Amino acid sequence: MKMAKKKKATSCLSCENFEYDEERGEEVCIMDLDEDEIYRLSDRESRGCPFYRFRDEYRIVRKQN
Repeated sequence: MKMAKKKKATSCLSCENFEYDEERGEEVCIMDLDEDEIYRLSDRESRGCPFYRFRDEYRIVRKQN
């Protein structure tokens, strides 16, 4: 099950698990979450997402150098 992220969560914009879904026409979290995990994430808006990973487009370049 994929979880759609709310637009107000700006930290999602820099997460590598946040991608555009052409079928839905919106950005979604690509983590495979069960119903309990979705509830826990939606219930705690003030805390950070445990699945957040900073999107670093230059990681591959640094490994090549």
